[in-house]
Amino acid sequence: MKKYLFVILMALSAFFSYSDCEAGLSDLSNQEASVGLKAALEKGAGAAVGQLGKEGGFLNNEKVKISLPSALEKIRPVLQMAGKSAQLDELVVAMNRAAETAVPKAKPLLLNAVKSMTISDAKNILTGGDTSVTEFFRQKTSAQLSKEFLPVVKGVTDKSGLSSKYNNVMAQVQKFGVVKSQESTVEGYVTERALDALFVMIAEEEKAIRKDPLGAGSKAISKVFSLLN
Repeated sequence: MKKYLFVILMALSAFFSYSDCEAGLSDLSNQEASVGLKAALEKGAGAAVGQLGKEGGFLNNEKVKISLPSALEKIRPVLQMAGKSAQLDELVVAMNRAAETAVPKAKPLLLNAVKSMTISDAKNILTGGDTSVTEFFRQKTSAQLSKEFLPVVKGVTDKSGLSSKYNNVMAQVQKFGVVKSQESTVEGYVTERALDALFVMIAEEEKAIRKDPLGAGSKAISKVFSLLN
């Protein structure tokens, strides 16, 4: 492990050899470089999951609140005239509750991604801009997160009568290719929106860490990211 961390540090030092950060990064020990990066990744992931994976995490946050699929939104006036207003409102609640229920599934996958960090990942994270941590998680976890989220979301949204009706109609309409694939089912739509929201919140936490490393509450994070400001 020490040899591996030394290689990471040397690669980072070489990468920064023509930058203003050269001296500072070279002064970091193997352990400091590794611990700082991993602490930042874990903090961003934990904060995002904590904010979203609770009651109201989606529903009460206008930034990530999941609205009706566009196909339903377009015919909302017709459905309201048909006395379906309450069902529409119930579906919105169900979709957001489903996302809130699914998001905690993300934490172990995000933490496993941190453990799998490579030399290339470390370089990209330190030099890739304000959202490189977010992009790291997106690349490493999106596919598996989708698989984990989908059945959880479906279990919640299936309880809505309007959800099943929507899915039945979309199954017929999709044959003509006029419906976005991500909106062909309620559970697929919510899963995608939940993933987007997760990465939005990770990005916000990452930007905050980069802007104020000292405020991150970790000396390890501060020592690494302060050199990049």
